[in-house]
Amino acid sequence: MQEFDENAPKNIAAMKHVRALLEYMGEDADREGLQETPKRMLAAFGEYFSGYREDPREHLEKTFEEVEGYDEMVLVSDIDVHSHCEHHLAPFVGKAHVAYIPNGRVVGLSKLARVVDVYARRLQVQEKMTMQIAHVIDEVLQPSGVAVIIQCRHFCMCHRGVRKPYAWTTTSKLSGAFLNNPSSRLELFKLISMQKD
Repeated sequence: MQEFDENAPKNIAAMKHVRALLEYMGEDADREGLQETPKRMLAAFGEYFSGYREDPREHLEKTFEEVEGYDEMVLVSDIDVHSHCEHHLAPFVGKAHVAYIPNGRVVGLSKLARVVDVYARRLQVQEKMTMQIAHVIDEVLQPSGVAVIIQCRHFCMCHRGVRKPYAWTTTSKLSGAFLNNPSSRLELFKLISMQKD
């Protein structure tokens, strides 16, 4: 995580904007509880949106071929997703399920979760994020198939507007064998729905 430099010119300018927003809301930006809020908020934004400083391809470049010819599905399910919608800057949270069918090489399991994090730590639309994750895995690993399913609750729907706090949004992108082979697709959905210990 990058250290926040409150004296950098761009950060000084951004903190002034945060103060202006606090005043827009009707707050006193000089009161004790808010004096450090601009600095804290920008430091937090550095964490929330760290995905802009990462290239997801780098997480997928190191692969392994000594896997005895393994060519069945690899699924990492229930990957935590913490992101922000680009329309309201409101959080959305949930789970991602990422699967691929290797074509001669596999990638470290944690790397799939890291790819999800890179895209989630940007301003997002869930549909776009689903496509981005699937495309980069397909592009770098060139597997026989990719599947990405994301299920999230969006705070912009929970706490404003329609106010439906229990609504879940599910998006999916399937390619290759997951799209063309019904048995691969059925296996994927069965594995995702299995009870975890």
